[in-house]
Amino acid sequence: MGKVAALRDRLTDRPSYVVLDGKADSQAVQINTFVKKKKKPDTRLWMRLLSEGDSELLELDRHTLTQLVSIPARDLRILGPVFSQSSAILAREKAMVVNLEFIKAIVTAQEVFILDPTSAAVNPFINQLKGQLRTVKAGHNNQELMQRKTTEAHDALSGPDFTASKQDELPFEFRVLEVALDTVCGFLEKEVKDLECNAYPVLDELTRNVSTRNLELVRSLKSDLTRLLSRIQKVRDEMEHLLDDDKDMADLYLTRKLALSQLDDFNSLASPANSPRVSYLNSRRSSNASYAGTVDDHNVEQLEMLLEAYFVQVDSTQKKILAVREYIDDTEDYVNIQLDSQRNELIQLHVTLGILALTFSLISACAGAFAVNIPCPLYDIQGIYTTVVTSFVSVSVALFFFILGYARWKGHFTS
Repeated sequence: MGKVAALRDRLTDRPSYVVLDGKADSQAVQINTFVKKKKKPDTRLWMRLLSEGDSELLELDRHTLTQLVSIPARDLRILGPVFSQSSAILAREKAMVVNLEFIKAIVTAQEVFILDPTSAAVNPFINQLKGQLRTVKAGHNNQELMQRKTTEAHDALSGPDFTASKQDELPFEFRVLEVALDTVCGFLEKEVKDLECNAYPVLDELTRNVSTRNLELVRSLKSDLTRLLSRIQKVRDEMEHLLDDDKDMADLYLTRKLALSQLDDFNSLASPANSPRVSYLNSRRSSNASYAGTVDDHNVEQLEMLLEAYFVQVDSTQKKILAVREYIDDTEDYVNIQLDSQRNELIQLHVTLGILALTFSLISACAGAFAVNIPCPLYDIQGIYTTVVTSFVSVSVALFFFILGYARWKGHFTS
């Protein structure tokens, strides 16, 4: 606890700039410029958002951040660009690492650190989270807040009253997780709707006109659909993984673990060893510890209900995009059938022309026979030329229709 307090003091003393309601004054901009000149190579911009809704922008290096939130350095790799397309919700001893699409944050029981807060995609998440935290803060007066802070360590955790006191209000970490899931699910649903609006006209146009341009549009559409489906599947799999493991969900209750830790510290330091209350405090601490173990193993209804609600939403979004993919597959099958039909028609035309060339080759044979300059009695017959030519043409035409009819009778020609 002493190291964390010292780090927070250092963060307070180090150059940073505070943003209130999304606006920074001129002096803050100058301080920010100074920090950018002095920052380390691994320094990144973070927003520190407290549970009351107050925020500040900080430029923190890897070492300082890991000590401040008490997480391993390898967890920061999950928030890096290498895993930018992955989704993960990891529970640590005193923090929760959230990597959902463009939202990359480290959540503790009292504050949240948001990576790249100036991004246009992250701004809706920050604004919604600030609004929700300030609404919760406005709903409690100062007297209730002070009473909760002074009695939470030794009264709120006395048996079933703990569960009853927390049923009506989500802990801070779950409010952050709820806003993150709501933002990501809403963003993915909007992406799917945009894809639907672009997909159906392109596919309908392809069924009417199979051209190179339309085929290229469908190919690009399928690529976008595959990438979007993969992103949705990753978010869905992560929530499904948490829902299947009660222990992982219990580890995400950071506020409860912090309260239990504060209770243990209070019980160990509240009275001297020779006080008559020692036995009472020890028995109470043992009962609370036993109760905490039971809660961690079984009482995950809040988080389970939260995850189930957004799991249903993501599953519905996935079904919508799967319906689009099925429509694309059906359109491709229709186009393939249409192309096969056209190819069959071309083959049929080619065979028909071949039969016609075969039958009319008899006329060419007749002309070649009469073109030979040899003595023949037929040359002396009056009108023999017209008779012979008419006979050969009639035989050729009859042979053509006979072969064509035979092919249709056998079913080789469809029309």
